[in-house]
Amino acid sequence: MLNTPIQIAIILGTRPEAIKLAPVIQLFQNSLDFKTLVILTGQHREMIAQVMKLFNIYPNQDLAIMQSRQTLTDIMCRSLQGLEELFLQLQPKLILVQGDTSTTFAAALAAFYQKIPVGHVEAGLRTNDLFNPYPEEVNRRLISQIAQLHFAPTTLAMENLQKSGVVGEVHQTGNTVIDALLKVAKSQAICHINGLDWFKYRVILATVHRRENWGEPLKEIAQGFLQILDKFPDTALVLPLHKNPTVREPLKEILGSHPRVFLQEPFDYSEFVGAIRNCYLILTDSGGLQEEAPSLGKPVLVLRETTERPEAVMAGTAKLVGTNTSNIVATAAELLSDDAKYKKMAMAINPFGDGHASERILKIVRAYFS
Repeated sequence: MLNTPIQIAIILGTRPEAIKLAPVIQLFQNSLDFKTLVILTGQHREMIAQVMKLFNIYPNQDLAIMQSRQTLTDIMCRSLQGLEELFLQLQPKLILVQGDTSTTFAAALAAFYQKIPVGHVEAGLRTNDLFNPYPEEVNRRLISQIAQLHFAPTTLAMENLQKSGVVGEVHQTGNTVIDALLKVAKSQAICHINGLDWFKYRVILATVHRRENWGEPLKEIAQGFLQILDKFPDTALVLPLHKNPTVREPLKEILGSHPRVFLQEPFDYSEFVGAIRNCYLILTDSGGLQEEAPSLGKPVLVLRETTERPEAVMAGTAKLVGTNTSNIVATAAELLSDDAKYKKMAMAINPFGDGHASERILKIVRAYFS
């Protein structure tokens, strides 16, 4: 135990960060060694509030930067200026950030300017393509050059960091999203959708939101969904729509009239875990779902050309299918018509952790100050 509590700040701005940092925040707030401040940038507004409520977490500060149709430059500038002021006022001895969002990069850079050490949760992910995913690949590479504590989820992520010549300590912890997922799954989370009988259909759960999929790729993906539904009458599609109109509107236009398509507002995290539990197959361009789904035995088809989580592909829990309609349909059809292939993916072991990543992070940070 440390002699006096050390003040640290945990900064987050988006729903995925909130989910993955929730178990970390809870452990640090319950530790007598730390006085833990939670700071929101407000990069996402409504979507983050659900997660905070679910995990009973309350922010100490909220920059409230979100604006309609905000650009990456808007997010960076407002976050940097707001965080500089807060860091000068609060004087944390360490900040913790997660992942690769614009909030995460802005927080790391703002801390660096004040010579505050940075701990990076989920460090070391790479696609080696600067524009895919955009802007996340560059964000995480730059954060790695600033951070002094790197919490890598997997062996491969550790190797990526070591090859990058980062300074500071590199630790393999597992991924905190598994901690969050297993905690919520224990509560027997359910997802009720009007008009959908989860047991009548093999339900495909889909999420689409990435910038690199906006425009034509999004239309190709939506056509793929329609063709799968036509080919397999015992399937239904559940698709929680992202708040961004660039994503929402084309999906509503193409899919909205199909009787077995259930377009939904974004689920809260508990409902989302319920949807993963009850679905048959997942099609997504999300990074986090590639990590979460295998813990609940669901195969994942990744609607991207690259992934910063190749461990999922190597372990057999996920397959890259891209955004081409015929590729999406062909790969989904294999799993929907071949029980052996489906079971092989569903039963593969999740490479992303055991649900104890947050405990390891707390222990490492405590040792850093000892």
